[in-house]
Amino acid sequence: MEVKNGSIPQRLTLSARLKSFAYAIAGIIFMLKTQHNAWLHAVATMAVIALALYCNVSASDWRWLIVAMAMVWVGETINTAVEYVCDVVSPNYSEAVKHAKDIAAGGVLIAALASLIIGILTFWPYFT
Repeated sequence: MEVKNGSIPQRLTLSARLKSFAYAIAGIIFMLKTQHNAWLHAVATMAVIALALYCNVSASDWRWLIVAMAMVWVGETINTAVEYVCDVVSPNYSEAVKHAKDIAAGGVLIAALASLIIGILTFWPYFT
């Protein structure tokens, strides 16, 4: 059973699960509407998919590319959530909040750099 906002536990129902998906999709849409870096990730994702289709990559290479793309998107969503929570908790400037936001952004950078390396290693054989 799921507890929501400290209230009575909610039953696990199909409609509750569908609402959870709707909330998650709304979060992704909000991120895409408000975060410039999410647009950059979207363009990069489309470019990787187009290149993979052009190169006719193998199923095992698709797996690596999907993991790399997902890693960046997960990092960006967590970073966005951290930024919004920090802004609510501490609307005025705070050195601690700055560090939290910088660390979250660093996580996205790590994911993006690792994904770039995965992409290079994955596509390299198709161009040599």
